[in-house]
Order: sequence, then structure tokens, then C-alpha cells
Amino acid sequence: MSAILSTSHEKRARAAGSRVAVNSLSQFVVSDQYTNDQIRLSLGVENLGGIRPSLDSQGRLRHIAILTASLESGKIAVENPYFDRMEGDILVYTAQGREGDQRLAGRNKRLIEQYSAPIPMYGFMNLGQQSYRFLGLLELVRHYQETQADKRGALRKVWIFELRVHPEPDVVRLGHASRITEEFLVRSRSLASTELEREVAELDDNAPSEPALDSHRVEIMRTRLMHVEPYDFEHLIRDLMGRNGFRDAVVTSVSGDGGIDVEAYVDDTSDFFAGTHVQVQVKRWRHAVGSIELNHFRGALSTTAKGVFVTTSHYTRAAILEARHPSKLAVTLVDGPKLASLVLRSGLEVGSSVEE
Repeated sequence: MSAILSTSHEKRARAAGSRVAVNSLSQFVVSDQYTNDQIRLSLGVENLGGIRPSLDSQGRLRHIAILTASLESGKIAVENPYFDRMEGDILVYTAQGREGDQRLAGRNKRLIEQYSAPIPMYGFMNLGQQSYRFLGLLELVRHYQETQADKRGALRKVWIFELRVHPEPDVVRLGHASRITEEFLVRSRSLASTELEREVAELDDNAPSEPALDSHRVEIMRTRLMHVEPYDFEHLIRDLMGRNGFRDAVVTSVSGDGGIDVEAYVDDTSDFFAGTHVQVQVKRWRHAVGSIELNHFRGALSTTAKGVFVTTSHYTRAAILEARHPSKLAVTLVDGPKLASLVLRSGLEVGSSVEE
């Protein structure tokens, strides 16, 4: 009997070893697809969750696997109006916790450890059916708290992580991930404005002269604006300007606009600024606008034009300082809450994805 049991144990051990050999990998290739088991066994992380840290025997963080839902899924947008979104090379990732205010604790807090140490973060997109596409190693650009409306319209505080995807090298050997991460962090943080770019700031001119609108209505409108198609969004801004003291507002051509999306002139009813040429750049973004975007926009402006930058998101402190630089042409900033308030006051119709 003992011989039979021994043989049975050996067979199970060999079978288990074979499964590990098949599923445990020594590298990940950008754009290739992997199973949940391959990610779990290769990185030594848990089976579930969007943020999966791996700890060593002393409880120190080794690396993190970050899994985001399929960014193309319409179902995700219905279930969560603030679904994770890829904008350029930035993945806008909402912290864990679907109901109530989120806390920067537990797994959420693990992400900010990359500020002080080259902690590798592996990014994967969930394609469904237990299949995940490897995006590359991730760099935490900034994190901040914002107010959101959940799918029922209730306001809550959440934490947003903006993660830059590094698709190079396209083959990431697990033993080299820390060195690769350290290299791109050193390059990124050598910029003088890194700390200011990391901080998202409120615009100090968001308080309107008219009575403040209900914050719930404002956030619901901001949510709707983020679901407008980019081309339609530019036309919406054109119409908004037409209702707020501008004439001859036009959307520029899709190609060759040089970063200028809308052009208009201040209406003749303005005693001081009648006829002023205004050029606008609009970004229907979830991630914050930084000083780089402000500099590029200023470089595209006509020498006779006043610049206005509009976003559904926020601005970094570096961007705000850049817009108000004393020796450069000033740029007016309109962030998500201010834009939503303007749309509400103007009475423009915007498609609804969340019940008010």
C-alpha cells in the first residue's frame, strides 16, 4: 500500500512540476498574450485583483503586476464612467475600491513606493477569457485625489494613478526588470520640473462671479463631456464659445492645425477686447495636462492671438506656472470643473451616460 501511495504522490508531483514549467515564464514580450496563471506563477502574485504586489520573505516589495480592464470594452464604460483609459503613452488608472471613498492604503499605497525605489510594475490589459496582453513596464508619473460620480451618480473621492507605459525594450526578462526600471526613472526624474509636474493643482480662478453650481451636477456634466467623441468635442467647444461672447468661431481642419483646434474672435459687444483673436486647444483627457503640452501649444499660437487651453481633466502645478509665466504670452486655462460649469450655464445639450 505504501508503495502505491508513494507512486501516486510522485505522479502528482511530476504533474504539478509540469504545470509550473508550462506556466512559469522568465520573460514577457510586449503585445504578446498571457494567461492569468502565467502571470500569477511567473511573478509570484495573487490570483485576483487589479493591483497585485509581490513581496519577498522579509515583506519588502519586489514588483507589482497591474491589470487593467479592456480599454475598448463598451460594457466597461457603462459599469464605470471613469474606466481606465490609454491616452498616448499614459495609462490613467483608478485605484481599487468600487464603492465609497477610496483610501491611499493597502495595495493602492504600494504603487507610490516607486517614487523612492525602482520597483518594476508590469502592465497587462485584460482581453477577457483569462487572456491578458502585456503592455510593458510602467512608470508612475503622478497620483492625486479627485471627486467622481459613480454609476448611480453619487459623489465619492478616488485616487488616480497616471502611469507611463514603456514598450521598450519589447522583451522584458524578469531578472532585468529592476535595472530597466531604474534606467527610465533616472532619465525621467532628471528633468528640473519633475516635482512640480507630479503635483496636480486646483485653479485659483474656478470660483465664478455667479452663484456656484451644485457640485453633483458639475461632476455629472464632466463625466458626460469625457464620453463625447474627440471631433464632436471640438465642435461642442466651438458652440460653447459662440454662447459666451465670441463670434466667427470655427473648428480647424483635422490635419495641419498645429495644435490649434478652435479659432474665434471676441464679440464686438466687449468694450475692451472686441475683435481679439483667440486660439484654443482642447483635450478631452482624463490625465492631467503638464507644462510640456502648454509649451507646445504656446509655440503653435499666432503672434496676434490670445491662447486658451481647455481640458476635461486637471493641470499640474508646473503647467499653471508655465501658463502664467511673467515673460511669456499668458495662456488662459479651463479645467474640467470649470468647463462643466460653463456648459451647464450655457444650456448646451450633452449626451448622457450617467443618470442625473
